Amino acid sequence: MILERKPISMAESIKYVDKNSDLTEFIKKIKVLSEKDATSMRNDLEKLDILKMREENIVKIIDILPENEEEINKIFIDSNLDEDETNKILEIVKQFK
Repeated sequence: MILERKPISMAESIKYVDKNSDLTEFIKKIKVLSEKDATSMRNDLEKLDILKMREENIVKIIDILPENEEEINKIFIDSNLDEDETNKILEIVKQFK
């Protein structure tokens, strides 16, 4: 039964998947951050309080860990961030690399 619909990163999804499934192995191969770091990064990004940043954007940032403004802009296709907003996001990402 689905109780709630909320986008989550690969690192955060591992706790919801059967530990013995092929999906667990797939997630372990591609995820970059630990669940703890992913949750911490999510909290830090949410604290920025950028109105243009939706939960879907936060999940993509956590999964991809963009390194520059161009990569950030690919995540925010439907909205334009200003330079200050982009730099704040990149600073948070750098803390977790």
